[in-house]
Amino acid sequence: MTTIAIIDYEVGNIRSICSAFEKVGATPKLTRDRQEILNADGVVLPGVGAYLHGMEKLKEHGLDSVIKDFSATGKPLLGICLGMQLLLSESDEFGRTEGLGLIPGSVKQLNLLNPQVQKLPHVSWNELQVPSGMCWNETILEGIAFEEDMYFVHSFMAVPESESHVLSLTSYSDSQFCSSVKNGNVYGCQFHPEKSAEEGLKIISNFIRICEV
Repeated sequence: MTTIAIIDYEVGNIRSICSAFEKVGATPKLTRDRQEILNADGVVLPGVGAYLHGMEKLKEHGLDSVIKDFSATGKPLLGICLGMQLLLSESDEFGRTEGLGLIPGSVKQLNLLNPQVQKLPHVSWNELQVPSGMCWNETILEGIAFEEDMYFVHSFMAVPESESHVLSLTSYSDSQFCSSVKNGNVYGCQFHPEKSAEEGLKIISNFIRICEV
């Protein structure tokens, strides 16, 4: 059975993520132990809340370096919501905060795209769109219908430096933002697949399948 390490850094709704992985047949292990993380078939970095707080908690437990070391093994890593944002180089939330740097880019407030943004946070079901030239085959989004709805709760967005790292886009207030990312073995979802019904579970199943390769 595939073992998935869920990073335990005291930030985020861990129970729903563990439950979702169990539903699709994986063995999730909530841990901050370096060796357990490095030995796992795949790693999930969850998170809800402020970027600065998230990075502080990762560093407090020495998990920032462990995550980077795991990424270097080539095994799959998935960031969810704040966890996805922490994969980027930096955020300007509450001033500049350095991130993990696994995906070059920055994290910006959603209304940077459109000062007349409907409201923040963005809390809703919203569609995934395929960027021009991108293919979802053999990624976590394989088999997901174009414009499928996923569940979002956020006020900030990832802005990767390279368009090649943008796996999906989502429209909000007449603008598009990056809703998932991919850089080699590193994936991220701004939305919550664990709260996105059957299609969200399909994404988690895809991640597990990638971990098994």
